[in-house]
Amino acid sequence: MDQLTTKRIETVSRFSTGSLPRHKRAALFREYVGNGIVKLDACPLTEDFCINGTGIKLPDLGIVAVSMTPSRIARTREVLRDGNDNLRLVMLRRSGSSAPVAHLGRELTVEPNGGAVVLSNCDLNAITFTAHPSQMISINFTRKFLRPLVRDFDAIFAHTIPGQIASLRLLASYIKALLAEPAPPTGEFAQLVVAHIYDLAALAMGATRDAAEIASSRGLPAARLRDIKSDIAASLKQGDVSVADIAQRQRVTPRYVQMLFENEGTTFTEFTRNARLNRAYRMLRDPRFADRSISTIAFEAGFSDLSYFNKVFRRRFGGTPSDVRAASSL
Repeated sequence: MDQLTTKRIETVSRFSTGSLPRHKRAALFREYVGNGIVKLDACPLTEDFCINGTGIKLPDLGIVAVSMTPSRIARTREVLRDGNDNLRLVMLRRSGSSAPVAHLGRELTVEPNGGAVVLSNCDLNAITFTAHPSQMISINFTRKFLRPLVRDFDAIFAHTIPGQIASLRLLASYIKALLAEPAPPTGEFAQLVVAHIYDLAALAMGATRDAAEIASSRGLPAARLRDIKSDIAASLKQGDVSVADIAQRQRVTPRYVQMLFENEGTTFTEFTRNARLNRAYRMLRDPRFADRSISTIAFEAGFSDLSYFNKVFRRRFGGTPSDVRAASSL
């Protein structure tokens, strides 16, 4: 029997229709999403329908991030029978064109590369992804928990959110980092992650005063710190990673960046140094880099002083870079 190709890790699954017969891909995708998040009708707009992505189910929250060929994704009269009254925040992350939306008698357009729209699962709606490929994130929120956080809840549906909104951009980055983790959050940490996502969504949709105050001390700094850490990781090859440069890209002050790390019990300098050391450690253990000298690896990890690198590496890992490389070859 044909099945959607998936790799499950507890409540996280990575899926692909690539190995399925073309004529069965849309139906099997509908079944997959409907069983885990919310029933949707997928209507391919090309003969070679293909969709790849990741889904995660957390308490009172469902997330799907996909890359797909041109398609129309809808809540039709048939799927509305499931009684799901939650709402979906759909973000168009990367696309060569905008995405038309039909909802509550309105015709809308979601801008590519960051725009979003809020859709009600208990009403007919459809969003059409016209580019090949289109990358989108769909977050399924529980209505009764999001409603108290949003200032004018009934007005958020069938309205687009510009991609320039900082909280929306941070929400997308937070989701991306979450889905990249090897395993899903569990227990109290999972509940905290859910709270962060609700905080950021409420800010993007228009939070109440109380919800905004809570988000400013909970979800917002957590998302900002994740984004800063990702920024640092992406900048390691460039040599110096300064707090001023990171702050400028994040559109915050250097002091705010430092405070975020201090609240986590570390410093910007310590985190950056450890990130460099971890990168060097992975390279030393990776057979693909066996032909590179230790000094080359140290330089590529961002260290300009080899003696300093050897000193902090030994302090961190309890052995020299040569020891780690030798042990990995046994």
